[in-house]
Amino acid sequence: MSIFICPVCREKINISGKSYACPKNHNFDISKNGYVNLLLSKHGTVHGDNKLMIRARRDFLEKGYYESLCESVCRTVSEYTQSGNILLDAGCGEGYYTSAIKAMFDRSDISVDMYGIDISKYAVEMAAKRKTDISFAVASVFHIPIQSGSCDILLTMFAPYCGEEYHRVLKSGGYMIMAIPSENHLWEFKKAVYDIPYKNEVKPYKLDGFLHIDTERINFTVKAENKTDIQNLFSMTPYYYRTGRTEQERLNKLEYLETEADFEILIYKKI
Repeated sequence: MSIFICPVCREKINISGKSYACPKNHNFDISKNGYVNLLLSKHGTVHGDNKLMIRARRDFLEKGYYESLCESVCRTVSEYTQSGNILLDAGCGEGYYTSAIKAMFDRSDISVDMYGIDISKYAVEMAAKRKTDISFAVASVFHIPIQSGSCDILLTMFAPYCGEEYHRVLKSGGYMIMAIPSENHLWEFKKAVYDIPYKNEVKPYKLDGFLHIDTERINFTVKAENKTDIQNLFSMTPYYYRTGRTEQERLNKLEYLETEADFEILIYKKI
């Protein structure tokens, strides 16, 4: 039984043949790769990360540069998840972390029903191609097409924060696991490229509707040994959108980069 809901009328939808359908006959085709598009938008409109950013992130992550973060996230998720739970990855991207969590559960005796949504069609398509038995949908975290109070765990990895929707889809007492860049993330990278680099601002942990119960900080060194990996790292960050020509030229000259990766995993409980 799916926990997806119709983005038009908000009724429950279930698989009917090769599509999802609701009682009011709104139909949403399932792609050949297995995902469904539940984002209501004009035809041809591109939302979220483009193909360049998605491919850059996939290529960078698959080389294991953020493996330490991935292992920490998997470990944290396993601590708060029980067999029979439902987990939603809100802003799943190309599915690197989602698929790693699913693989972890597959190796154990814990059975978890997993869902992933992202506003980028390119990202969801790539995630679905991993063939991990995760239900993926193109959707916005600000209008999540998921039944209220249906999720035990909500994972959000660097995605935009929508507290109202996250609170709505979680069960009473459910957990939200959030990964954010911390103060020193990519500091040496910034110093190599920008005239006036700045450290990340970490906002107060308090969030309406949630009890902050734990924080884990993860630090490690990234050593990118070629221009392609350095460019991929740059292309998967927000700096991609706001870097001028001078800074781009400095970036293009880098043939080796050693920089700190600095993250925080925050654990919240719905109240």
